[in-house]
Amino acid sequence: MRVAGLLLAAGAGRRMGGPKALVELDGEPLVRRGIRLLADGGCSPVVVVVGAAAQEVRPLCSGAQVVEAAGWRAGMGASLQAGLRALDADVDACVVALVDQPLVSAVAVVQLRAAHAAGAVAAVATYAGKPRNPVLLDRRTWAGVTASATGDEGARSWLRGHPDLVVQVDCTGAGSPDDLDTPADLTALRTALLREGTR
Repeated sequence: MRVAGLLLAAGAGRRMGGPKALVELDGEPLVRRGIRLLADGGCSPVVVVVGAAAQEVRPLCSGAQVVEAAGWRAGMGASLQAGLRALDADVDACVVALVDQPLVSAVAVVQLRAAHAAGAVAAVATYAGKPRNPVLLDRRTWAGVTASATGDEGARSWLRGHPDLVVQVDCTGAGSPDDLDTPADLTALRTALLREGTR
């Protein structure tokens, strides 16, 4: 089965003070980190959805396909719709990741792919019992997800409406789903990583 990686990286990052795709962690832009996450997790192709500062983000996306979401200002839902519509016809499923969650591990992506190979129609990474990201969506869900994705909802509405089709995949200990929303979040993460590196 062919499982694509879909990285949503179109937001303006208003609370961050600029597009999160361009924010650097350990000298690496978050969009590059997200591409690497999906590729290391075995996804092919990797598709990046851009919007804000698209001309600046595009050159950072080598090794991935780039799709520009015309309606990105409407929220994550528009980005997810654009990404799903751009996937090749021979793709069976996709793992959706967010550019502002840089501590998600490729192990989580591998585990979601394994759940799909075992028959899951949709799979959600959970941490300490709480559903977060990334998520895997089989092609059979895409029409429904696209129809229900509005504002910043993304796939959440569809997933909540079809609990019988969703497999929860325990990714506790495989990275962290914490997201970066503000400069303070970024500073705290950089400090934490620096401390870990000096242990």
